[in-house]
Amino acid sequence: MAIPIAVLLVLVFVLVGTLLTNSPTGVIFSLSDQIAMGFLGVLLAAGVMLLTRPRLRADADGLEVRNIIGTHRYSWPVVESVSFPDGSAWARLELPEDEYVPIMAIQAADGEQAIKAMRELRELRRQAQDA
Repeated sequence: MAIPIAVLLVLVFVLVGTLLTNSPTGVIFSLSDQIAMGFLGVLLAAGVMLLTRPRLRADADGLEVRNIIGTHRYSWPVVESVSFPDGSAWARLELPEDEYVPIMAIQAADGEQAIKAMRELRELRRQAQDA
């Protein structure tokens, strides 16, 4: 869904930039104003595309969490639990000393897929603890 929205933002801002001309109110739009409108659309589209970045990779050694900004690897012994608090938008890793890391790749809006992902993640963690 993010890609069509990003494309739409660029198209709308380029169109608006193209249509910017002198107005009857006396406002004068120059070429740099028109280019800036297109560039603003590209910046907004890039912001929307950042929402496609979250990812979770888990294996027997640990997991790698990539959110909008930054990627971190956690070994299973460091992870105290994997939870999905009530009312939360996404899952999280519970770490020692009351720290936690959001897992934006598993979102409540995903419904059944999120439930399946949490079950698989918890099972993988359980297997790693038993080994």
